[in-house]
Amino acid sequence: MLFAVALLTLVSFLSLGSAYSDLSDDTLKNLPGPGDDFDIHKGSILAPILRTRVSGTEGNRAVRQHFIDFFKSQLPEWRIELHNSTSTTPVSGGKEVPFVNLIATRDPPGSFEGDVSRLALVAHYDSKYTPKGFIGAIDSAAPCAMIMHVARSIDAALTKKWAASDGDDFDVEHKGVQILLLDGEEAFRSWTDTDSLYGARALAGDWESTFHTAASIYRTPLDSIELFLLLDLLGSAQPRVPSYFKTTHWAYKHMANAEDRLRKLGVMKSSPNHAANMVKRENKKPRAEPYFLPEGSKADNAFMGGFVQDDHVPFMARGVEILHIIPTPFPRVWHEITDDGEHLDMDTVEDWTKLVMAFAAEWMELEGFFDFTAGKRGETTKSEL
Repeated sequence: MLFAVALLTLVSFLSLGSAYSDLSDDTLKNLPGPGDDFDIHKGSILAPILRTRVSGTEGNRAVRQHFIDFFKSQLPEWRIELHNSTSTTPVSGGKEVPFVNLIATRDPPGSFEGDVSRLALVAHYDSKYTPKGFIGAIDSAAPCAMIMHVARSIDAALTKKWAASDGDDFDVEHKGVQILLLDGEEAFRSWTDTDSLYGARALAGDWESTFHTAASIYRTPLDSIELFLLLDLLGSAQPRVPSYFKTTHWAYKHMANAEDRLRKLGVMKSSPNHAANMVKRENKKPRAEPYFLPEGSKADNAFMGGFVQDDHVPFMARGVEILHIIPTPFPRVWHEITDDGEHLDMDTVEDWTKLVMAFAAEWMELEGFFDFTAGKRGETTKSEL
């Protein structure tokens, strides 16, 4: 018992970002872009998600199978699980609609389920019931694609890091990554506590009552989530994402710092000061940077409460720490039929992908473990900037 208490005390010291380590400038400049895999018509990652995918429909099942095939073929070391639930909806005529969450987990080799803390990368993959034919590119096909590319890009570095561990670093041996692609976020008629977040509510409730073995460090799968990083409504130009929660402002500041460094290094494609954009205009003077995360210097006493309803709500209600990456105000295409692939700003999509990748790599302390000689996937190289 005394050992368990001491171990939990150690874990508390290791949490709250104490192990967070910045990437070098060279690593930041070489983080791989998605290249053609984000092409909205034929890209192997994004294009299959850009379709109607209302929960319980064939389109929803097809997109879920796309996720499964991606992990099985490209990331075989990740453990794939499907979490199933059913519920009636205001438009189902009393019939139960299936909701299926996909969970992909990569833990250090040899670790035990209840002894690993995880960074959770989260987005919802269902699309809205109305208007008819709604695609939901920002909401949230693009965020799903971002997470998939991030997972693929850090996978080999995770393997290399864990292989290099001598077994004496507690943090290395007990820290993993989990991806939650959630179903049923959208309301079928109008947003209420019961007509929304179907998959998230079911998963959070089940995980609250799923217990690890008595000797485990973490009591439940919810306790194992060190940070729930939720991406939503990303892909429109010039987003502005505030820091919503005081308890995770430290994590927001880390991501904001990564953005600032990426911009100063000239690798943010949506920046007016990116080399490609400078060439296009007559006035070559630098312009003000439109930061995605403008509140990195926000004071702790500036939090006034309030937040955006989203998939994090049932997890936050159970004590999970949340970093919510959703713009305020919402993009103009939100819940409009124009939220499709053609209305994505692809430079912004790629920039968000690189920023989330940098954050995940810094969280997992992957500096020195990337192999950039293995080739990239068609992104702009430094020599072309």
